[in-house]
Amino acid sequence: MGSSRSRGVAALSLACAAILLPVTLAGASARANAAGVGACATSHLAVWLGDGEGGGTAGRTYYPIEFSNVGHASCSLYGYPGVSAWGLNGKQIGLAATKSGAAHSTVTIAPGGTAHALLAIADWGAICSKGVGAFGLKVYPPGQKQAQTFSFPVTVCASRSVLVAGPLRSGVGIPGYTNS
Repeated sequence: MGSSRSRGVAALSLACAAILLPVTLAGASARANAAGVGACATSHLAVWLGDGEGGGTAGRTYYPIEFSNVGHASCSLYGYPGVSAWGLNGKQIGLAATKSGAAHSTVTIAPGGTAHALLAIADWGAICSKGVGAFGLKVYPPGQKQAQTFSFPVTVCASRSVLVAGPLRSGVGIPGYTNS
């Protein structure tokens, strides 16, 4: 009876494998196709803040951070950018941006194309008792250790974060219309 049971378990295992193999291979194929495009190096990206003030909610204002591929080949980004505020001396002020809980996926950017992430800036007065003026933002593309900086006067907290970064999304972010 034991060997009959073993044959039954083996047959069931083979049947399950036959059903799951195409699904597993399809998923692996999709990852391989996405993996065929290299990660976007910071040096091949122009990082900039989208025009105009993004939409707002109670206590937060949203801005699209744009990542334009200025290289000659498609590249991909996955995840959340690193964002922090910097002072006149070039040093970081406050904590780096926290990440929103929104789902994300790999974004492939063709040469000349753009992807974006929403940056929420919380009202510092709701987070700390005294604000500190920052002169700009430092942005690390997802998975990169080199940042780009740009001027953007903003008031932040010295020991807490008022910045919240969303995940990378395809296309240019449209102020007031792009969902977080």
